[in-house]
Amino acid sequence: MPLTSSSPDGGRAMWNFAPELPLRTAPFLHWPPRPGAIAKHLGRTWLPLRSRFFMLAVAFGVWAWFMPSLERTESFEFGWIFGIWLRNLILVTLVAGGLHVWFYVVRRQGDGLRYDSRPFGRNKRVFLFGNQVRENVFLTLVPAVLIWTGFDSLLLWAYANGHARLITFESNPVWFVLFLVVIPWWSILYFSTHHRLLHTGPAYRHIHSWHHRNTNVGPWSGLSMHPVEHLVLFSDVVLLFLVPSHPLHLYFMMMHHGLGAPLSHTGYDALLLGPRAGRQARFELGDFHHQIHHRFIECNYGGYESPLDELIGAFHDGTPEGAAALSHRSRKRTKAR
Repeated sequence: MPLTSSSPDGGRAMWNFAPELPLRTAPFLHWPPRPGAIAKHLGRTWLPLRSRFFMLAVAFGVWAWFMPSLERTESFEFGWIFGIWLRNLILVTLVAGGLHVWFYVVRRQGDGLRYDSRPFGRNKRVFLFGNQVRENVFLTLVPAVLIWTGFDSLLLWAYANGHARLITFESNPVWFVLFLVVIPWWSILYFSTHHRLLHTGPAYRHIHSWHHRNTNVGPWSGLSMHPVEHLVLFSDVVLLFLVPSHPLHLYFMMMHHGLGAPLSHTGYDALLLGPRAGRQARFELGDFHHQIHHRFIECNYGGYESPLDELIGAFHDGTPEGAAALSHRSRKRTKAR
């Protein structure tokens, strides 16, 4: 549904498309609890045509067919580390590159379901090479893939040498499955926390501002950031030094950043697939909550399943009223300071 609203730019349409508004965070974050709504929400997040299921499927495939044996990873060697780097490079190229071609090169959906129809930045000195997409591709394929590979290799070495406790499904089936369920929430809470911190003082000016050159985003924008931010982003896997885990858990955590960032930054609400039962199937991937963050910056630091924004008064629900409320809270905080 196109969204037109009153706005500081003279009342023109702020968004080309918006999902149903106002946005609401996950029902398990609200009181009193509504068991039916919570169960429905959790069930929907694990449906096959959702990013979470897709990332788990890719993680399973990587573990089953593209992981070096732990015997090889007992010592750091160029051969197996290069194989991981090449695998990660291919993965992100297929996902980010494929989505970019679909949405922005061949434009199979036109601007349908696209949040912001403005073009990407070109001939602008703020971007490397003067071009937003070229900068995005470079920062994704060079520092992002390198740092992703470094954490991947470190954890496999730790499993092989007993520095990270390795479990299997057979040895601990309950925790094996439970941890897979917990990982998405851990990733969201970790992201919310470090993301908010990156919006403070020098951290924003010198590091996170690189990512916010993308006022309008595409698939390559998700991992387009300062290399220091890549280090912070992927470092949530250090949790695996503290809790029992399996390489499948490692890869599922990695996919939340390596593939989750491109999937959530497509700029589109969904990828429309072939007809199914008379209707087009939707692969849900965009994140309007985060798209608002890229437009207005000082709001929506977390995600739909994070309590952070409502706790600190930074939640923007996508409506003009939500924007006004956020502005009012911001002025109060400024006056108090």
